[in-house]
Amino acid sequence: MTRPATARWSLFLFVLPALAIYLAFAVLPLAASIVMSFFDTDSPGGRVFVGLANYYYLFTHPVTSARFWNALLNNCEFFLIHLIVEVPIGLLMAGLLTSGLLGRSEGIYRTLLFVPATLSVVIVGFIWRLIINPLWGLVGFPLLGNEMTALPTISLMSVWQYVGIPMLFLYSALLAVPEDIIEAARLDGAGNWRIFWKIKFPLIAPQFGLIVILTYIWTFNGFDLIFALNGSAPGPNYSTDILGTLFYRTFFGSSGQVADLDLGATVATVIFVIILLVTGAYFWLIQRRLQAHQI
Repeated sequence: MTRPATARWSLFLFVLPALAIYLAFAVLPLAASIVMSFFDTDSPGGRVFVGLANYYYLFTHPVTSARFWNALLNNCEFFLIHLIVEVPIGLLMAGLLTSGLLGRSEGIYRTLLFVPATLSVVIVGFIWRLIINPLWGLVGFPLLGNEMTALPTISLMSVWQYVGIPMLFLYSALLAVPEDIIEAARLDGAGNWRIFWKIKFPLIAPQFGLIVILTYIWTFNGFDLIFALNGSAPGPNYSTDILGTLFYRTFFGSSGQVADLDLGATVATVIFVIILLVTGAYFWLIQRRLQAHQI
């Protein structure tokens, strides 16, 4: 019989490699960025502590603050499109896959729907550029060249690629719904649609809430697809600039903008605080109540 102390040490040793990687590549860079945001490393006298001066500059400088608020609003739009389109489609696809209506072809559909999530972002961007190219593609309008359509178009491309992820999570949650509850509802005359919304969905509400907040975290960390499509230039006229691309352009310098490590670290810290506050508020105000209603 394994002693409790030995079991705890064994568990710690198994977790240690993943914990070390997480600390080295996530926690320490984040901590370094937060510390850097309070310094001026380009000062003639060397590294100088400036307190909140970088934050004051970010929020008050006419050009810099305008770029920041524009990127934040674009990021909110990027998230809302994923929330309104991706999450409901993922839920409905998961419900269809667990309804039994697809029969033996369920596994084929499940695989096909998840395949886009396994593709490289560069490949996805290249494919969609060919599809919507106004010269030889399927669309005769420059969707990525218009300020009104550029960001929604990129958002829908992202939805197409990643809709399989919420589908898979919710599919697993629906499979865990007790079958006897479903059979009892069928005996009472409930149809598939009523069973799904009145029984299954309330039981997977905590998992659905987690998908929503994970979508929020992912979209506010978004960068890759927009960079693959537009490079570091958030065109047209900054209409596709989100917080991730703003950070890249500020920290590394691009599109005529000179690199500013301290201001870039400040942008990264602000992104972290935005994600942390909303995520913390969600878990404190909503997720606890959803868990309280689980069966």
